[in-house]
Amino acid sequence: MFSSQGSPVGPGVRGTARATTTNPHSPAKTSHPLQAAIIGGGPGGLYTAALLKRLALDHEVTVYERTAPDDTFGFGVVLSDETLGGIEHADPTVYEALKAHFVRWDDIDIVHRNTRHTSGGHRFAALGRRRLLEILHDRCRDLGVDLRLRTEAPPPDELARTHDLVVAADGVHSATREAYRDVFRPHLTPHRCRYIWLAADFAFDAFRFEIAETEHGVMQLHGYPYAPDASTVIVEMREEVWRAAGFDELDETESTARCAKIFADALGGRPLRSNKSAWTTFRTVVNERWSHGNIVLLGDAAHTAHFSIGSGTKLAVEDALALAACLAERPTLQEALSAYEEERRPVVASTQRAAKASLEWFEDLDRYLAQPPRQFAFNLLTRSRRVTHENLRLRDAGFTDSVEREFGCPPHTPPMFTPFRLRGLTLRNRVVVSPMDMYSATDGVPGDFHLVHLGARALGGAALVMTEMVCVSAEGRITPGCAGLYTGRQGEAWRRITDFVHDSAPGTAIGVQLGHSGRKGSTRLMWEGMDEPLPEGNWPLVAPSPLPYRPGGQIPRELTRAQLTDVREQFRAAAGRAAGAGFDLLELHCAHGYLLSGFLSPLTNRRTDAYGGSLEGRLRFPLEVFDAVREVWPDERPMTVRISATDWAEGGTSAEEAVEIARAFAAHGADAIDVSTGQVVTGERPEFGRSYQTPYADRIRHEAGVPVIAVGAISSWDDVNSLVLAGRTDLCALARPHLYDPHWTLHAAAEQGYDGPGAAWPAQYRAGSRPPRTGRTDAPKPRLTLHGPGQDG
Repeated sequence: MFSSQGSPVGPGVRGTARATTTNPHSPAKTSHPLQAAIIGGGPGGLYTAALLKRLALDHEVTVYERTAPDDTFGFGVVLSDETLGGIEHADPTVYEALKAHFVRWDDIDIVHRNTRHTSGGHRFAALGRRRLLEILHDRCRDLGVDLRLRTEAPPPDELARTHDLVVAADGVHSATREAYRDVFRPHLTPHRCRYIWLAADFAFDAFRFEIAETEHGVMQLHGYPYAPDASTVIVEMREEVWRAAGFDELDETESTARCAKIFADALGGRPLRSNKSAWTTFRTVVNERWSHGNIVLLGDAAHTAHFSIGSGTKLAVEDALALAACLAERPTLQEALSAYEEERRPVVASTQRAAKASLEWFEDLDRYLAQPPRQFAFNLLTRSRRVTHENLRLRDAGFTDSVEREFGCPPHTPPMFTPFRLRGLTLRNRVVVSPMDMYSATDGVPGDFHLVHLGARALGGAALVMTEMVCVSAEGRITPGCAGLYTGRQGEAWRRITDFVHDSAPGTAIGVQLGHSGRKGSTRLMWEGMDEPLPEGNWPLVAPSPLPYRPGGQIPRELTRAQLTDVREQFRAAAGRAAGAGFDLLELHCAHGYLLSGFLSPLTNRRTDAYGGSLEGRLRFPLEVFDAVREVWPDERPMTVRISATDWAEGGTSAEEAVEIARAFAAHGADAIDVSTGQVVTGERPEFGRSYQTPYADRIRHEAGVPVIAVGAISSWDDVNSLVLAGRTDLCALARPHLYDPHWTLHAAAEQGYDGPGAAWPAQYRAGSRPPRTGRTDAPKPRLTLHGPGQDG
């Protein structure tokens, strides 16, 4: 336990905090009893108070809450088994009290266009928010917490002077956070839907999502039971729908009645009730810091996550558990607060990413209304990317099987192993080996390394293996090690590789990605210094505008009209050589800040002629190149285009523009859009996370109506199955997983017990199509344990 003066007073309590720091019979010692003030009497603040007293009964803990004991927003609270396990371990008394009032259920119902689909096995637990507060109030009083209800907290700076610790659990509108805005540096992001918390005086028999398609637009109901005779009901819709429906002119009573009428079928004609309910817009709260001196943020004051993943109270309770544990484990207050933030920040960030994916799914709900009914239900259930195809299979195999049948999966075939057709090319599964620059060519000629690299991955089961970006001219290389297709010798070397793939890996397609480095050329090999200029032998660069990629880097020449024609013809000639080399598919690289991408982004295209300005102007040259390539590329072979759907930078390509770019290429004959993001400007701020680029592919697929390839941190076969089955993508391109395991796709099939045409093992490798045993399995099993007189133990 830390010393309140900030100096160690002896060894801190170590080990599992939830196990070793919560024994009321042996409280940890400090130089004097801890004096703690907690601002906010919601679940997070109250539970923190109880845990601090559990650490040592002589701690002096005061909770300030300006409202009455039963004055609470909302109705029911959902807690996960994981959170309940933490509560049970830290305070069995609280857990037993909660357990006595839990309503538990397993099913989720999704009602769309008068059809209900049910998925089971989800294991929810909920109780009334007032009941939760009563339990925590009682526990705090039993432990000796000074509860000052209906009492405004003194200013935080005053509390900080008179207490060892100040916990700001004062909610999303935290006055404490605002008082120290320059220290905590909060970022508040509003979102596009209005919602209202209501209740019904009956219990739904499942967690229910119901979609209403009204004359004003799409509305949705989220409902779940929290008592044997009561349910929480949240009604949500886009801002423009809310205004069109006239809710902006209705009072609380009128809004409540109107919602009950719209969702009369879900409610069985019964009314809804409110509790000072008001329409509001959700705001995501992120703070750059969580503590300042002896003041620390907790719960919604520190972070918020959208209600559609049911995590607000869960996060606050888990914050309390972590804070108490860190206070017990660390010798000083500052170390404890730092450890608390270090432990919680990545967990919260992960939850917020999932919540963002969920809330954006509901914001764009109308995008999915035309999906087949079961696919729509599966898409909703997997919207946050935390619930996956395999999760649902374990919970409810019958539901998942029905979605797969509707999707068209042959019996016993995972979604990723269903075929997909692009023009005259049928891909046997949905896995693509993504283009990866190897920087290992000599004078643009691919050699033995490329044969082994691409050949190994072709043998590994993916439907389509893509080359790295193959440059259309020597000046269009990124590095001296980049491969090309600007000479006949290079074409012949590529033919050697495509012949190997077609002969040794029948059924595997090989595609070529054509590109020009633009302003990102004349740099060192990646492992010698990525994007750094060559120490000698640099060649001149060209670009849409004379803007260097890096500060102090080489300034490219702005392409003239005549040079544009030359570059276009270089692409045309390279495409002809690619056709002669036997490639099955050609991809035009219009992403990542290379030449054609440089024309598309307003951050890199400052031209004032017909090739700049509006999106139409910025598209002009990339489309001219596409048309030139399409003219010489065999008609039966597909063409795709890789784009950066966002620059991750202010003023760059927007998601809306990305849809228009995809539409334009599709109108010119593109068979699919390979949707990547970023790498256009050095000042980008990507929002990394699992499958973080997939939402851009999803949007293009549904709004532009063109097949898409999703890329970006897709790392598991479960991700591929989930994304394909939900209809968010048609194909998944994976890079690093194929560097780690060239046989990634075949191993994915083996791990799923699949042995069909979508994952054909080469005859030479078939003996390895089952995972090898890793240890003894013949050891005797425990048979009998006896306890009683005369028995040891």
